[in-house]
Amino acid sequence: MEKRVLDEKMIEEFRKYLISEEKSENTVKKYCRDALKFAEYAGGKELTKEDAIEYKNKMKTSGSAVRSVNSVIASLNSLFVFLGWHDMKLKMIKIQQQIFRAEEKELSRAEYERLVYTALTDNEDRLSLMIQTICGTGIRVSELQFITVEAARRGYATVDCKGKTREVFIVCALQNKLLLYAAEHGIKTGSIFITKYGNPVDRSNVWRGMKSLCIKAGVNPEKVFPHNLRHLFARVFYDIDNDLARLADILGHSSINTTRIYIMSTGSEHRRCMENMHLII
Repeated sequence: MEKRVLDEKMIEEFRKYLISEEKSENTVKKYCRDALKFAEYAGGKELTKEDAIEYKNKMKTSGSAVRSVNSVIASLNSLFVFLGWHDMKLKMIKIQQQIFRAEEKELSRAEYERLVYTALTDNEDRLSLMIQTICGTGIRVSELQFITVEAARRGYATVDCKGKTREVFIVCALQNKLLLYAAEHGIKTGSIFITKYGNPVDRSNVWRGMKSLCIKAGVNPEKVFPHNLRHLFARVFYDIDNDLARLADILGHSSINTTRIYIMSTGSEHRRCMENMHLII
């Protein structure tokens, strides 16, 4: 039986495999990063299933969130399948379905508006518009590249992400803002949000910009990251439409269970409902 020693050459082949499977750029980077960390942990020794289980337990006891541990397990299981080490596959940690979101981690509409206005006050027009675009369409920050001049003109963007293509509507008010911004900055075609080198902005550009607004806007920095804008879009849309399946399609989710996480009420709302039951005599 061939010795199971994980090295960088294997991980490079794994990377090429993921690309050939048309995994997203972020997925490829994430899976390979997790694989490299596991290789560092192994330290060049021959691997067994016990080593994989020990690594899983080490993550669990290190204080890592269960979802984070499961995310690493998904990466490693994909690696093991690629290498033919099927008996090394790990079981996911079971998570009880959450019934509410922690209020201290949820960005409110008022806080979102303060971020937008603070960016405008600081003459950060591009940042303000990026925040509004993500929140006003529900797209992922990695999908900003699909917000083009052409998309703004026709009123919808064709987004290609995670092997799925979907159309995302751009409301009239946002259309006007995007086209005005493009005209003012001489952007005649292609992505509207670009760096000084002409490349589409990435996650780190938006993340850093949003974090810089927190103090002036009076918003807890732990609430401020691009994906929370997507959550806010989901909650506001669901409050109006109340159609979970339609929302899943708009967000590009394969599973309604994922969408359900986005629209959870806060702990305070959950508590208020219980208080209104008046079951304590």
